[in-house]
Amino acid sequence: MESYSELAIKTPDALVFGRSPRPLTLKNGLTIGGGTVYPELNFTLPPMLISADTMPEVRQQYAEMINGVCARAVDLSVPGLVVEFELLPELTITPEWGAEVTAILRETLDRYAQEHGLKGALRVTPNDTREFERPPILRRGRYYDSMVKSFELCAQAGADMLSIESTGGKEVHDDAILMGDLDASVFALGVLASRDMSLLWDMIVSVANANGSIPAGDTACGFGNTAMTLAEQHYVPRVWAAVIRVMTAVRSLVAYERGAVGPSKDCAYEGPYIKAITGYPIAMEGAEAACAHFSPLGNIARAAADLWSNESVQNVKLLAGMAPTVSMEQLAYAVRLMNTATADGQAVVLRDWLVASDAGLDPQAHVLRPDVVIRLAGEIVAEPTPYLRTRRAALATLAELRRAQKASEFALTGIETRWLDRLSRQADGLPEDEDEFIVAQIAVADRSKVRLEEYGVVG
Repeated sequence: MESYSELAIKTPDALVFGRSPRPLTLKNGLTIGGGTVYPELNFTLPPMLISADTMPEVRQQYAEMINGVCARAVDLSVPGLVVEFELLPELTITPEWGAEVTAILRETLDRYAQEHGLKGALRVTPNDTREFERPPILRRGRYYDSMVKSFELCAQAGADMLSIESTGGKEVHDDAILMGDLDASVFALGVLASRDMSLLWDMIVSVANANGSIPAGDTACGFGNTAMTLAEQHYVPRVWAAVIRVMTAVRSLVAYERGAVGPSKDCAYEGPYIKAITGYPIAMEGAEAACAHFSPLGNIARAAADLWSNESVQNVKLLAGMAPTVSMEQLAYAVRLMNTATADGQAVVLRDWLVASDAGLDPQAHVLRPDVVIRLAGEIVAEPTPYLRTRRAALATLAELRRAQKASEFALTGIETRWLDRLSRQADGLPEDEDEFIVAQIAVADRSKVRLEEYGVVG
């Protein structure tokens, strides 16, 4: 087990795309974080039913996608490629189906490596189907068992890396976002999600090590990206989404404490914090992820990326060709520019332009500024436990947002400013004593939505 009490990256200039203090070298020699940014292409099916009857079409769709992507990567002289296969729920619930698709992707990547010299890697991300049971059951039952088997079979079918978008604690956090309830958010992230991550990642690391795969990383997509999307639709304040974003780094860090070694998942916008703390490489997404969701972070997200992703795109026909192939081209040109800047000794210059283009327009972008990441990440690791780290993250982020607003580093509306004050009052009331905090949260928890005993919380 790793324990993080200081930063692996201590200065903003060292937090830059393509370079990580602890690069990851795969079996085929592809090194992530060693100086070159690679595209990570993520694709999925068009709207269709998945059943035993339609599995032949499912296999055909994935074969078509991976062949089109690899062919375009070769045409564009891409130096290396990571493909992520995010299993849809049906492909996790019936683990053999997900493993069949994994094998198709593995065979095609190997063939392009042999015939064209394309160094390709495969990340496989089973779906966290545990939330299909309501309230979620985390360590037993058919959804948990099938998820574990999915990890095992996909690893055996050729996954280089294993990841997940885990959702433990989300059943509490969803309401916390909508109600602007900082206490409930800290409880969901710093207590529930962090405890779930510890046990979940012990399992994933064990499966990966037993089958020759790499335990890569998690994402707080269900927490931070939910808040970001709601803020983008003007349902919740942007300052609230920014605070949540920094707090999510704590629960995602648990995966690395339990044995994950990166790269983090693309939709983990908390990735720069993970990179600054652990030194492991990260995947990020931004402008080219608009096919999946909108965000105010399209350029700044690229500042520290070691893999640059499109999030996920459906296999639908566009004018130029199939959408996954189009996304491959978009990513290829994006990373080509980044790698040219690095080769020219101008990586930090390009990074600063990417940062400056977004950071002054939204507090969610501000908290991804390299200097801000280094400051706040340092605050996080100054605390010893997930609860205290999450509490510290909230306090430090709110102080940073108040400082930046006063310095006119970004502008806030009157409503946003009032929310900044409201959240600050809530944060000031968070107790240092975790047991005291948990007792208070137990008293107000909606037991129809959460099984606290699944997290080891008794009361």
